[in-house]
Amino acid sequence: MSVLIVVDQSENHIKKSAYEILSYGSKLAAQIGTSAEALVLGTVQDDLSTLGKYGVSKVHQVNNEILNHVDGQLYAKTIAAVVAQNNATVIVFSQTHTGKSVASRVAARLKAGFVAGAASLPDTSNGFVVRKTVFSGKAFANISILSPIKVIALNPNSFSVVTTEGTAAVNQLNVAVENSKIKITAVNKITGEIPLTEADIVVSGGRGLKGPENWGVLLDLAKVLGAGTACSRPVGDAHWRPHHEHVGQTGVQVAPNLYIALGISGAIQHLAGVNRSKIMVVINKDPEAPFFKAADYGIVGDLFEIVPQMTAEIKKIKGIA
Repeated sequence: MSVLIVVDQSENHIKKSAYEILSYGSKLAAQIGTSAEALVLGTVQDDLSTLGKYGVSKVHQVNNEILNHVDGQLYAKTIAAVVAQNNATVIVFSQTHTGKSVASRVAARLKAGFVAGAASLPDTSNGFVVRKTVFSGKAFANISILSPIKVIALNPNSFSVVTTEGTAAVNQLNVAVENSKIKITAVNKITGEIPLTEADIVVSGGRGLKGPENWGVLLDLAKVLGAGTACSRPVGDAHWRPHHEHVGQTGVQVAPNLYIALGISGAIQHLAGVNRSKIMVVINKDPEAPFFKAADYGIVGDLFEIVPQMTAEIKKIKGIA
């Protein structure tokens, strides 16, 4: 018996989202009295033994370059084989693009109960009850998993990362991996930007910026904060900003530590994609903007006056000329 934590990797490096689920899975393993073990698929350049500082005792690796690119069916088959080899009873994923593609397939193969979008550790005092977000994060549901094997996908930014002084043993697994049925013909990479799903801070703009020619005020703030940049759907639809920056229910869903919304009214579709942010700051000249009801902090005023002052003050604090 063990808790098996499936670690996301990209371009031969462990992704930031992995540290949260390693901490989560380790805490869960301690709670139910078993060991926490990680699984890495594909080739990586990082020292996998260092993952032990997040609480896992062992890191299993299927070191096959075929697995460097996510194929949901191939990943699910490989993970199911690892589960069988190691007698894992709880499998933990992060609710990332990879987790969304793979976790449900793994659950189906293992005939396991599955909860996507977990928001906290399960309640194991009387069974195995997982709390998850529903209705685009506006409510919670408690789901009881009764199957012997359980699969959980944790919402990003739902659990604090905890580190220790530990190291993990690295175990190379001999698992047969089929050739992928997916053929990659081209990879178009966006360079020079902080990926929205990995960003600790996101600065986002809406129609209140009045046009693409005014986006510099947002970019200056994002640069000084080391933040990712985003936009509302109307901005993306108007081609003021690239479509990959669109956040919301129909765009990228983000959960940074700090989300700053500039000139965004806060329609329900937008809020559904950002309401898992730990702190939300809104700057809008309309005091009736719906976003103010959801925000932790709000400033009613002209963003073209306020944001440059914020940027200048942050530069002073950071000692940036």
